[in-house]
Amino acid sequence: MGGGFSKMKKQAKMMQEQMEKMKEDLKNKLVEGTAANGLVKITLSGEKELKKIKIDPECVDSSDVEGLEDLIMQAHMDAFKKLEAEDNNLDFPMSGMLGL
Repeated sequence: MGGGFSKMKKQAKMMQEQMEKMKEDLKNKLVEGTAANGLVKITLSGEKELKKIKIDPECVDSSDVEGLEDLIMQAHMDAFKKLEAEDNNLDFPMSGMLGL
């Protein structure tokens, strides 16, 4: 009876270590979001920190600043959604190990 508990405790510790490694990997990951077929690109870190904005000169029109602002927002949302999807994927392997 004691052996089963010990084994379970060991598995839980292993899962916790794996989860921490996966979170650390995600933290170091860079995710790119795009808008207007790649004319505007935003790069976020796994910690949701803005790392880079790339704007194709074709998008720059001084008479339509709002349009460019919208494209930047769209690219940011795209990157954020990709990052959230990656973060959510971390939960699924662990729930499988727990039999959930």
